[in-house]
Amino acid sequence: MKKIIAVMTLLLLMASMAMAQAAAQAPAAAAQTTPTAAAPTGFRKEFLGSYDLLCKKIVDLATKMPEEKYDWRPGEGVRSVGEVYLHMGIANYSLSRFVGATVPADINLKGLEKSKPGKAKTIEFLKRSTEYLHGVVAGLSDADLEKAVTVFGNPTTYRGALLIMGMHQSEHLGQSISYARSVGVTPPWSEDTPAPAKPAAAPVKK
Repeated sequence: MKKIIAVMTLLLLMASMAMAQAAAQAPAAAAQTTPTAAAPTGFRKEFLGSYDLLCKKIVDLATKMPEEKYDWRPGEGVRSVGEVYLHMGIANYSLSRFVGATVPADINLKGLEKSKPGKAKTIEFLKRSTEYLHGVVAGLSDADLEKAVTVFGNPTTYRGALLIMGMHQSEHLGQSISYARSVGVTPPWSEDTPAPAKPAAAPVKK
């Protein structure tokens, strides 16, 4: 009888140790299986690679422009330098609504373009809006890209809406480059570009 009790005690002790070991391993196993946000792939990866570079050029040019030029405009009825930069930042928020995003509650887009916040706050706004849109696109799935949406009265897909966003920013970056050149500012990415070599003079015939 004593042997039976001893064996049962040993079995209970072994079972208890096994349960304790399994409990200790459970958090590690759970951590390994916890899903993490997947990095963008396919079209989303390609779009963000291009769009992020585009927005970096916008910020770099906005940084290079002297603050006293932010109110300059080439003529009546067109946006000033600063208004163009604000317009591009606003677009990062407003156009993202076509792919299901919601403008953050602390961002008020109404009247912002004409508000003249100054160079520093304009650049800060551009950077934040770019990070916001990056997060929106990274959060989409490949299936989301096929969703139907109407953009400015034209039927398209989420993918088409993203392409429109890229075209919009490219258009206004070109506008900003023209503004910069008009006031004597060279875009920073063009500063180190060597001047084209002059053709050699033709030998003079005697």
